[in-house]
Amino acid sequence: MKAEPSAQQTLLDLQAKDSTIAQLTHRRKSLPELAQIAELDAEIAALDGKRIEASTRVSDLEREQKKADQEVELVKTRRQRNEERLNSGAVTNPKDLESLQHEIVALDRRIATLEDAELEVMESLEEALAALDMVANDLQARHQTRDQLVAARDEAYASIDAELADVQAARGAIARSLPEDLVALYEKVRSTHGGLGAAALRARRCEGCRLELNGADLRELAQAPDDDVQRCPECSRILVRTREPGL
Repeated sequence: MKAEPSAQQTLLDLQAKDSTIAQLTHRRKSLPELAQIAELDAEIAALDGKRIEASTRVSDLEREQKKADQEVELVKTRRQRNEERLNSGAVTNPKDLESLQHEIVALDRRIATLEDAELEVMESLEEALAALDMVANDLQARHQTRDQLVAARDEAYASIDAELADVQAARGAIARSLPEDLVALYEKVRSTHGGLGAAALRARRCEGCRLELNGADLRELAQAPDDDVQRCPECSRILVRTREPGL
């Protein structure tokens, strides 16, 4: 393939833009905020699971406390009714009076037992609410930190995207200034060589593979016309001869 030496030199400018685009794209994908956000997302998911467990525990204990309250009230109501009967004088039979008194005593014991159980539920509920509050506070803190990281990430995205847009525009202008067949060859080589399609020859060394060419290859390059598009004998990239090729 033939191409003016100036076009071959410009090909290095195109490669420089593509390398910058690749670096910016890599930087965009490798922002430290991305890993931090992912780590926070995992922590938030774990904490949300604990929040659900704590919330379920609170709901269960609230139902248990309500049930305990109702049981205590029922027994107290019955005791009050029995005491009113006892004090009203309506019950005159000694056996009935004795039975009523025994039942009141039994109800007092039952009330004491139920109130103890009720107190235990209340204490457990208090602990569960404290645990739920702790998890909720941890979640809120994580979400706040995540929001800050997302804002920092988006700011970095905006900066990189603006720079990318400028480089891509310059890249497009350079590509349009070059012969189509030269650009096509460059794109083909670049796609199979890690994004590096053209490299300079400086001081007898290909800057693509970083290898020094042997004497025979250098002599062949020296004898080739300036408009011949050369390929590196080591890495097959387009080899652009510079002012200091070392030939």
